[in-house]
Amino acid sequence: SKIRTGDWVVAVGNPFGLGGTVTAGIVSARGRDIGAGPYDDFIQIDASVNRGNSGGPTFNLNGQVIGINTAIFSPSGGSVGIAFDIPASTAKQVVEDLMKNGSVQRGWLGVEIQPVTSDIAESLGLKSDKGALVSSAQDAGPGKKAGIAAGDVITQVDGKDVASPKELARVIGAYAPGKSVDVTVWRNGKNETVKVDLGTLPSSDKQASNDDNNKQAAPAKADTLADLGLTVTKSENSKGLVVTDVDPDSDAADRGIQPGDVITSINSNEVNT
Repeated sequence: SKIRTGDWVVAVGNPFGLGGTVTAGIVSARGRDIGAGPYDDFIQIDASVNRGNSGGPTFNLNGQVIGINTAIFSPSGGSVGIAFDIPASTAKQVVEDLMKNGSVQRGWLGVEIQPVTSDIAESLGLKSDKGALVSSAQDAGPGKKAGIAAGDVITQVDGKDVASPKELARVIGAYAPGKSVDVTVWRNGKNETVKVDLGTLPSSDKQASNDDNNKQAAPAKADTLADLGLTVTKSENSKGLVVTDVDPDSDAADRGIQPGDVITSINSNEVNT
């Protein structure tokens, strides 16, 4: 956690099965998101790392392990000086969880979140587009029990700023289940802080849109919201209105609303009809 961009590092591995190999470089960046998962927080290094290095340690010049070689970016398949390490602190937490619980235990807030666009920020009176907008809170989730609701924008956790949904997922996931945290939300034009006792992230937690049992029935009737350029119908299996058609010349289309989207609230007020 004390490493800085520009620090020298040494990577050890077994590239292409050649045997133990040592290469050197510097820390190019921290907190990299490479699309590997919701908790991406990789250290980027420019030491030569190739196939076969994965799982090998990266050391600082004091001999301390600062990361685990995990992935490379390479159009050719070989090293181009862009490699990624799992931080040692993350690896340590995973190992401790596996030894103690037999599985990785991550904190769970129980809310669905989305980015705060500039338009959303302006409509809610926010000064910036930082944070994570709550689109829904699960009924049995810790967030809803603590009072977090759809339309809230989560801006801080335990006093630390949250810049995006990805960052919120990483921050919450780093806490142990049962941990009590202070969550600051922007609501009705002001900040409010609630205390949340985090739950355990369900191992089989899936989005409703990916569940074959939650397929939406064919709508019987569609209504037109001419002012918005939308045609909608009531959702049969969930709250909200399903968008069935969007006028390509409307503001809704300009804002990225598409057929299949579900409108659950307007100005933080739930809509079902």
